[in-house]
Amino acid sequence: MNHGGAGAQRANEITEFVIGAAIRIHRALGPGLLESAYEECLCYELAKHGFAFERQKAIAVAYESVKLDCGYRIDLLVENLVVLELKCVEKLLPIHNAQLLTYLKLSGSPLGLLINFHVPILRDGLKRLVLDFPSSSASPRLCGDNPADLLA
Repeated sequence: MNHGGAGAQRANEITEFVIGAAIRIHRALGPGLLESAYEECLCYELAKHGFAFERQKAIAVAYESVKLDCGYRIDLLVENLVVLELKCVEKLLPIHNAQLLTYLKLSGSPLGLLINFHVPILRDGLKRLVLDFPSSSASPRLCGDNPADLLA
């Protein structure tokens, strides 16, 4: 799936907005709340700014020729381009990266944000993951990690 050009630019705009909104929310509320509280606030911000999104979107797993409803849910899917996986954990683990990459593959979305609100400074809880997305199209300030390394 090719998400170059306008789709890549739109996905980058969405992630920039979401990161800014998440930082504002975290500054206002701090760490320590349940994931659902931060999700509700992000939904409010997305709706207020006119973004189309789906909350707790069910995704099926395709195995051979069968679609299986295994109960997987994406926390937020924004504009059918960006998957948001929200966490409130002591620290992000490799399994969280794997979970988001799997959600990207299953949903066909090119870009995802892993956001851990259980940190003193939110930038320490942000991870941007890319699937089939030209790395040169991303704003340098969004690329804390090399996307190619995350997929290796």
